[in-house]
Amino acid sequence: MNRIDLTVQRPDEDTVHVTIHGALDLIRAYDFDDAMRRIERGSPNRMLLDLRRLEFLDTTGLARIFAVRRRCRKNGRRLVLVRGPSIVQRLFASALIDEQFEMVSDPAEVLASA
Repeated sequence: MNRIDLTVQRPDEDTVHVTIHGALDLIRAYDFDDAMRRIERGSPNRMLLDLRRLEFLDTTGLARIFAVRRRCRKNGRRLVLVRGPSIVQRLFASALIDEQFEMVSDPAEVLASA
């Protein structure tokens, strides 16, 4: 996979659902960060970051997800990650990082609680 694509949806007026397609690695991490900053300017109260289509994640990509989390906390936004494939989840679990994020298996879990 040579690129990263983001699909952005607004399932309701308070939520932005961002699906990451491809690889989030050293080469693409800052493109992802720039795109997320543009999305965040829309001031959603809740952000779903969907990792189910993510094919690869390295520590640089993970650092950019942490940056999104920091900005969300700073601005009073709720960030929820939708669990990705096992290759992605292993990176989260290996350092107990998954305990630092609100995570769900299906975005409907969050939308139903709105």
